[in-house]
Amino acid sequence: MTQNNKNAVMYLGTGRRKTSVARVYLTPGTGQITINKLPIDTYLPSELLRMIVRAPFEITSTEETFDVNVNVYGSGLSGQAGAIRHGISRALLDASDDYRPALKAAGFLTRDPRAKERKKYGLRGARRAPQFSKR
Repeated sequence: MTQNNKNAVMYLGTGRRKTSVARVYLTPGTGQITINKLPIDTYLPSELLRMIVRAPFEITSTEETFDVNVNVYGSGLSGQAGAIRHGISRALLDASDDYRPALKAAGFLTRDPRAKERKKYGLRGARRAPQFSKR
């Protein structure tokens, strides 16, 4: 928890998913979500991705309690949405420990470890081998 110059409380959370990193700043407000200085509806075109981002607020019943300002980079929109959800969940924990059981049960506090597997030498991809020919 930090305080800016207006004496308003601000909660910080860092979320990660694949190669995305999201820095999330929660301030008491009306439920406005801003991602990279754009409204959520402009930045995330898919309703599914917007639902992923808003999920921690729905679970904790804090939909219109906090304004969210996010700085996110890396990966694609899906990875960024997952990183934002992770960051919002961590910031909500900073706001109140009462949200922990609900967020933990939903799996929002666990960083998703899945990432792209590296390409190996002698193969065309991570696991794809060259086509076999007997002759």
